[in-house]
Amino acid sequence: MAQRAVLPLDVQNSYRARYRAMRPGWSSSGEQFEALVRSHLTPDSNVMDLGCGRGGVVELFWRNVKLAAGLDPDVSSLAEHRAHNMPVVRGRGEQLPFAGESFDLVVCIWVLEHLRSPEAVLREVRRVLRPGGHFVFLTPNLRNPLLAFNRLGRALPQLQRRLVPKLYGRVEADTFPVQYRANTAGTIRTLAQRSGLTVADLRVVPDPTYLAFNSFMFRASVMSEGLMPRGWGVHLLGDLTR
Repeated sequence: MAQRAVLPLDVQNSYRARYRAMRPGWSSSGEQFEALVRSHLTPDSNVMDLGCGRGGVVELFWRNVKLAAGLDPDVSSLAEHRAHNMPVVRGRGEQLPFAGESFDLVVCIWVLEHLRSPEAVLREVRRVLRPGGHFVFLTPNLRNPLLAFNRLGRALPQLQRRLVPKLYGRVEADTFPVQYRANTAGTIRTLAQRSGLTVADLRVVPDPTYLAFNSFMFRASVMSEGLMPRGWGVHLLGDLTR
């Protein structure tokens, strides 16, 4: 069961609205991710949600494409997937249970940071993508100072499993160990090249609301962001093509 969060999503979104007013044209990484995914969709698309968990952006449009399927290693998450009747499969990205050139689009949100062998996963993604197909992902940016906390979670996974749910209200069972082996722009470009994929788009997205527990922390986060290099935004949004 999810517990009461120190920083509930509705509070975080209210600070995002304040930030949007301060930075006209800014949109959150989730909004940019959804827009990028939708830009590649047609009624004839075959789409795979890699690391689908209980659902995500694919649940918003799965009935409007030719085929949408989710894949995740966690049985409990698959059993509780919110898109009822959407095909879901238990499996891992290192060995995708699909034939080659099966999909036009593979989406992947908050997964790359957990991979032990990201190059192996990207090679599998390339195998199942049709020529011209897209792999669209969203993942934390290891350059951002906020990730220092998450790196501590890598060293002390039990601390991470207990603290993250307290801060953001996430179910503890959904807090998985982090690896950060594909979490800088340079690393992603290198892995893409080794895997036979081309970087079509790779964006750094700032968002100072992750420590916005109150107005003072929000203002401090905005000020700190202004002092950081542009490449240190908290999220990486990418689009790799075959």
